[in-house]
Amino acid sequence: MREIVLDTETTGLDPATGDRVVEIGAVEVLNAIPTGNVFHVYINPERDMPEEAFRVHGISADFLADKPVFAAIAEEFSAFLGDANLVAHNASFDVNFLNHELQRCGKPIIGAHQVVDTLSIARRKHGGANSLDALCSRYGIDASRRTKHGALLDAELLAEVYLELTGGRQATLVLGGTGDGSARAAGPVRHAPRPVPLAPRLTEGERAAHAAFMATFAESIWAKVTAQTEDGPRIAAE
Repeated sequence: MREIVLDTETTGLDPATGDRVVEIGAVEVLNAIPTGNVFHVYINPERDMPEEAFRVHGISADFLADKPVFAAIAEEFSAFLGDANLVAHNASFDVNFLNHELQRCGKPIIGAHQVVDTLSIARRKHGGANSLDALCSRYGIDASRRTKHGALLDAELLAEVYLELTGGRQATLVLGGTGDGSARAAGPVRHAPRPVPLAPRLTEGERAAHAAFMATFAESIWAKVTAQTEDGPRIAAE
């Protein structure tokens, strides 16, 4: 299943009062595993940056002055999302802002049926504190780079959290690891033949004793077993 794990940064808390999206970070995942395909953009909000918001994400109005407005990236963003589910932490916040921006451009909005809220999943699973930082700590995910909110970094961390929340990491254990902590690509695991065959474990005495024992059974299935070869027993041709 293709899903998009997403985070946004904004000028404030409510798009209905004029707040706008200033950054989108989105990570594509297939069956909860990141593919490496991402969408990341800074957006000129066409307004000032309140000090309260700047203290959260550190994105200034001067930095955004030469960035594209949302209308200029709306088509590319919609194409990246496609019909995939959108996964976000406290998803109603991000989706509310994105839908306001999409409506301003005359683009289709994100439907409620597409939205997966990891905060709701975490509350059902764990109760208690379920901020992104708390969940990273719970699952041993390194969030030390997160000194301020940043949409792409937060989306990447959330993708790891989402994998843990949905139990997806258990599936990768079947495939093993590459030695550097990354999951091995899906597919059959093939091993090269041994350069030197293992030595037989049975002694000649043990083989003779087994043959004598089996000879006591008349017309049994084991009567079809012929003499031992150096590589072990083989079935006689009919």
